Amino acid sequence: MNRAFSPLVQSLFVALLALTAGAASAAEAAKPAAAPVAKADPAKGGALFGDGDTARGIPACVSCHGAGGNSTIAANPKLAGQHEAYIHKQLVDFTTPDRNQAIMTTYAKLLTDEEKKNIAAYLSTQVAKPGAAKNKDTVELGKKIYRGGIADKRIPACASCHGANGAGVPVQYPRLAGQNQDYTYAQLGLFSSGHRSNGPMMATIAKRMSDDEMKAVSDYIAGLK
Repeated sequence: MNRAFSPLVQSLFVALLALTAGAASAAEAAKPAAAPVAKADPAKGGALFGDGDTARGIPACVSCHGAGGNSTIAANPKLAGQHEAYIHKQLVDFTTPDRNQAIMTTYAKLLTDEEKKNIAAYLSTQVAKPGAAKNKDTVELGKKIYRGGIADKRIPACASCHGANGAGVPVQYPRLAGQNQDYTYAQLGLFSSGHRSNGPMMATIAKRMSDDEMKAVSDYIAGLK
């Protein structure tokens, strides 16, 4: 009896599969199309960087980071020519405990992700003005650390990630060339103390450096072009 009905059962099973497949296809077709990813707008980023948004309490970034991102305030970073993905990541990180910094955390939380991307796109198009090393007594030590590291302390050469001329690697490692000495030194200190934890590799390296070594390499970096 089972053999007699087998063809009929088989036909019903095939029909059921076809109906199920058809229903799944119809459901997939009914789904709304994914919204296209908006491309970053450097012009909008430049406007926000230069003017801020008083209605939301966002000051002009230029007041701290200088025209086009070329900060003249030693404690504030130069942002001109920095890699777009890196700037965006830092603006996002400022909204997390990994890089909590009173001023930047406050303003980063007011920015939408689109605005963060726009500002990053704008700054990446700006031309960075060169800096210069100031301490002739430590420039050789800074050069040695940057180019060759310190083997007995297991400190790798900064150039291995940030490039021989400090240009960095887009997406992976930031541009360092010409950065303000005070800012670089301060960041190494934050990595070393654990107050900045959004770069595990840098935290490990900074913990192995003496204060004099941090100062020397920070000064050398400022003179890279």
